[in-house]
Amino acid sequence: MVEDPVEPARPVLEAPDIARVLTRITHEIVERAKGADDVVLLGIPTRGVHLADRLAARLAKITGRDIPVGSLDITMYRDDLRLGPARALARTEIPDEGVDGRLVVLVDDVLFSGRTIRAALDALGDIGRPRAVQLAVLVDRGHRQLPIRADYVGKNLPTSLRETVKVQLSEIDGRDCVLLGTAPGHGAA
Repeated sequence: MVEDPVEPARPVLEAPDIARVLTRITHEIVERAKGADDVVLLGIPTRGVHLADRLAARLAKITGRDIPVGSLDITMYRDDLRLGPARALARTEIPDEGVDGRLVVLVDDVLFSGRTIRAALDALGDIGRPRAVQLAVLVDRGHRQLPIRADYVGKNLPTSLRETVKVQLSEIDGRDCVLLGTAPGHGAA
């Protein structure tokens, strides 16, 4: 029996595309938050933290002031901890301004089942009580298992369950791109 070859991952967003969608998301945040006076950005490790930093830099250029940015580790709030090997903890860093009474924008790279965001909401609830919580993602690939949607989406990318979406960012991977590939064991049909 010959297995189908696995197709190489193909880029669906390159560095200029990512820069453009982050700029668009930044403008959408300013518009919806009426100036972003009380916005706090919290990135979900790992790539969400770098995306939050990039959004904060763009927001600072538009608004003329620093936007509080931090990270929110969700490891201990995941519902799949018992299903696999132990995960390394990431850092939770809440800006000095805190989250109470503020508009918190959670930032992540890919929205898939919604379980990561559910864990982030649980973690955030243990930290404080925001006025509101919104979600910004670079890619929404669909296949939700929970009633969660993003407020700001860089690219809607309908996928099949046999496909993979991999975000690469220069801070970690040396380049910016979003790759669409085939999951191992699911070669081209």
